Amino acid sequence: MALMTPGPERTEQAPALVGSLDAPIDANAAEAWDKEILQRLAEVDSGAARYIDRDEFRQRMEARLNNL
Repeated sequence: MALMTPGPERTEQAPALVGSLDAPIDANAAEAWDKEILQRLAEVDSGAARYIDRDEFRQRMEARLNNL
């Protein structure tokens, strides 16, 4: 068991153990997110996206949370 391993060895093993908890990378999801990001950037560049300030964002999020 990992907890019975001496400290320095646990330190070396920790990244692999934590990484083993992650689900495999879904290449299709990564590609879909890349497309979404590029689309959103294009909307910003073209002026189609409307910026909102922090206060408006907070109000919108509070309204959504209150409607759950």
